[in-house]
Amino acid sequence: MKKKLIIIGGGAAGYFAAINAAELNNDLEVVILEGSNKVLQKVKVSGGGRCNVTHACFTPTDLVQFYPRGEKELRGPFHQFMTGDTMEWFENRGVPLKIEDDNRIFPESNSSQSIIDCFLESAKNAGVILKTSTRVDSISKSEDTYIVKTASETFIADYLLIASGSNAKVWDIISNLGHKIIAPVPSLFTFNIEDERLKDIPGISAPKATVKVLNSKLEEQGPLLITHWGLSGPGILKLSAWGALEFHQKDYQFEIEVNWLSKKQETVLEILKSEKQKNTKKQIILRSVFEDVSKRLWEKFVLASDISETTQWAQLNNKQLENLAKQLTQSVFKVNGKSTFKDEFVTAGGVDLKEINFKRFESKLHKNLFFAGEVLNIDAVTGGFNFQNAWTSGWIVANAID
Repeated sequence: MKKKLIIIGGGAAGYFAAINAAELNNDLEVVILEGSNKVLQKVKVSGGGRCNVTHACFTPTDLVQFYPRGEKELRGPFHQFMTGDTMEWFENRGVPLKIEDDNRIFPESNSSQSIIDCFLESAKNAGVILKTSTRVDSISKSEDTYIVKTASETFIADYLLIASGSNAKVWDIISNLGHKIIAPVPSLFTFNIEDERLKDIPGISAPKATVKVLNSKLEEQGPLLITHWGLSGPGILKLSAWGALEFHQKDYQFEIEVNWLSKKQETVLEILKSEKQKNTKKQIILRSVFEDVSKRLWEKFVLASDISETTQWAQLNNKQLENLAKQLTQSVFKVNGKSTFKDEFVTAGGVDLKEINFKRFESKLHKNLFFAGEVLNIDAVTGGFNFQNAWTSGWIVANAID
């Protein structure tokens, strides 16, 4: 009689574990219990609908640096399965991948549907049973098996994998099994800012900005994007991941300082003084001195520096030059709340990592109870890293089942 693996959650980690477990063990019946009637929705919307599969970082010690929570725990697992293995896995199943200039990795098709189709076809070929609209109500143990109850069915599992992502109800069920749940807080979010300097210029970006949180050690560098609601872009998203717990404690009310050029204020001031000498009769507002600051953003900074629209370079006094240099290198903005980054909701929080054996992603409290993906207190910055955690944890679980 075949042993049975029940997987709770039909997301990336769950499918990856199911396919690999079924392919590795012909004597195993694999069943995915998916609460929704639509599968792999998070995969579908990820990367703007293109699915940012992973990131072109091929050394475990470098890769773990992108995980605010899970850095230490993932070092060993990444030696077993990481970026190169992920690329080979998909390409062997007819999904060629490409590395973009920022090192994010996407399917060559530029469509997340390629990943979804790959999973569905691979799962079908491996004999994985998928049950949609099947929400789990309770989990209990009976000697060496797990009893999983839903509204309509009861399943008996020899092995149980929970890969339900950020699901509060499932976290409650896990806590009933004796596991500690670290209270979840949002990660990967944009900053809500109401400020005249950002008003009416959504879509403007700065490629090399540095953002500091005032009265904090938090600081990140990277592209910034001005939105209808404030600031986004990789620099902000990285900051939101590393500062997830601190920002939650502050109730998302804090101040940031933005250096739009990632240059010293003294250096910028000297460049402005040189410009004053060269273009004495030209109006300041007409052309940005810095290629990384767009004309529309430049206009905002000029006006915020007490410089009128008609002022010429020769008319600038030292105070106005200093004001402009400060706007470019030390703009202070008040953050008042957050917004979810697109449709990609990521949390910091989940099953306490101290209770997991990361050689197998298995519970230290219960034999043959496994966890994979974001149900654990592991999260990463944006760029494909959260998916890499899903692939690695799913792979290791599949190989741990004997």
